[in-house]
Amino acid sequence: MQNDERMHTFLASLDAGNTPLLDQIEREALETNVPIIRTQTQGLLRFLLALRKPMSILEIGCAIGFSALLMSEYAPRGCRITTIEKYEKRIPVARKNFERAGKEEEITLLEGDAADILKELDGPYDLIFMDAAKGQYVNFLPDTLRLLSPGGLLVSDNVLQDGDVLESRFAVTRRNRTIHSRMREYLYEVTHHEALETIVLPVGDGVTVSVRKACKKNF
Repeated sequence: MQNDERMHTFLASLDAGNTPLLDQIEREALETNVPIIRTQTQGLLRFLLALRKPMSILEIGCAIGFSALLMSEYAPRGCRITTIEKYEKRIPVARKNFERAGKEEEITLLEGDAADILKELDGPYDLIFMDAAKGQYVNFLPDTLRLLSPGGLLVSDNVLQDGDVLESRFAVTRRNRTIHSRMREYLYEVTHHEALETIVLPVGDGVTVSVRKACKKNF
């Protein structure tokens, strides 16, 4: 097996890319140091959208709207997307990007803390994309499961934290230890929860893909 850097470079060279507008927004994000989903994660989302064909999507963590726009572009016609963002400086940028793409009628942006907003939503959603504060994933999980339709997909990004999650908590910086322990807890929960079938993929910065099993119990 070749080293990781060479492998990532080769795989990136095979990526089919996105629309010109998405490429432009990605460049703008990089220029302004706004984190967006990585190239491999974009490819995984496009694949899952083609496979699952969701008609309702919930995104937890909108930032400037790149991933919401990507999902809207590659989801079936008529798909509705609800996305949540609490960082005030990014909200107007996201709304502007939705207007640039002509998607403001298809994407609903909810402003505020996801912990509060999730409790008010009804669902169900065919696909939920988790890309918010990493230390909050495990706290979002109960409402996320409540909102996810049977057979629906829960996709969670950045679960490997650039490899830090593999290390002992004492090997990471003190300020990151809480996030480290909560992400490990989240990974255990989604891989052992009886309502989910989950795989952890070394894609981008680590992605979990969970399928909500059809069962009689309420979780």
